[in-house]
Amino acid sequence: MGYIPYGRQSITEEDIAAVVQVLRSDWLTQGPSVPLFEKAVCDATGAKYALAVSNATAALHLACLALGLAPGKRLWTVSNTFLASANCGRYCGAAVQFVDIDPRTYCLSVDALRAKLEQAERDGTLPDVLVAVDFAGQPCDYTHVVDLKRRYGFRLIEDASHAIGATYGDFRVGSIPGVDCTVFSFHPVKLITTGEGGMVLTDDAAIAHQLGLLRSHGIERTPGLLQDQTQGAWYYEQQTLGFNYRMTDMQAALGCAQMLRLPAFLARRRALCARYDEALASLPLVLPWQAPQTCSARHLYPVLLPDAARRAKLFAQMRAADIGVQVHYVPVHLQPYYRALGSQEGDCPVAEAYAARTLSLPMYADLSDAQQDEVIARLKEFLT
Repeated sequence: MGYIPYGRQSITEEDIAAVVQVLRSDWLTQGPSVPLFEKAVCDATGAKYALAVSNATAALHLACLALGLAPGKRLWTVSNTFLASANCGRYCGAAVQFVDIDPRTYCLSVDALRAKLEQAERDGTLPDVLVAVDFAGQPCDYTHVVDLKRRYGFRLIEDASHAIGATYGDFRVGSIPGVDCTVFSFHPVKLITTGEGGMVLTDDAAIAHQLGLLRSHGIERTPGLLQDQTQGAWYYEQQTLGFNYRMTDMQAALGCAQMLRLPAFLARRRALCARYDEALASLPLVLPWQAPQTCSARHLYPVLLPDAARRAKLFAQMRAADIGVQVHYVPVHLQPYYRALGSQEGDCPVAEAYAARTLSLPMYADLSDAQQDEVIARLKEFLT
């Protein structure tokens, strides 16, 4: 059957044609396809503003800067995430601390957040920015997170790199009330891809304007916003220190084509999860749990093994059988870089216990029933 990866892109002839059309046009860098892609994501999510950037790490960095994160300030996030959710704070010179996860959703634990905030208030060390991560495509418990935001005054970034197309209650991810910025990733293993690429969404016009400046060298070209109003149409000003985090038109054209397929991608992933749920119910695995107020985008299908030794054995067995299982994630707070900054074992016990037992099974829109049946057959062979 060949190697079955844990995730991969889905590219059609229509996707290829969209990119070729740009290659034959006058624009290769940030041209007309970029705002079209931004509009497509706004239409799909209900967000007022969206800014496409080179990757989701850049998106997180810009969101932090636009919300005022700087040296002497603090960012909190979970440890069960990719490194970028924490690194974005370090890029701004901020201190980074970690909050433990919920034992069922593997997202941010509201109870752990509340307890940590209460202690931080007593210590005078409240966070300035919280990055909440929608792990595996499932949104966090934003009703309670936003309540805590209002009480303690931090800004809120939703790292929805896994979660485009997901919903929380009556709201689509990208326009959940109380969230200052939402970040999407378009890496090839995500729901839609632009090769690399990311996007920051916000409903705040001032934040959107600041994101636009930061994305492209801090350059302002709008006549009414220039400090020197005497110059001609050629004039521009660098008004802040920005970056070259722009997305190319080739990437954006692919993104536009992929957005047309987002509903089908979501439906297929949810169907695959339902097949896993049914087929694996009798095995000694803890299967993913979805909170009743959420509809996950199903980016990952993580299962828990009875213990770390059994996970290690199954990982090796599945890889030897050409099935590309993966671990999401090695806890960020236990990485050498963050250990050197003071993090240590025991800081996030739920995340640490989860990381020792978890295994992500193949999950992507082009995974065939036959391929999934092979994954299931091998799991049953190795676990029974």
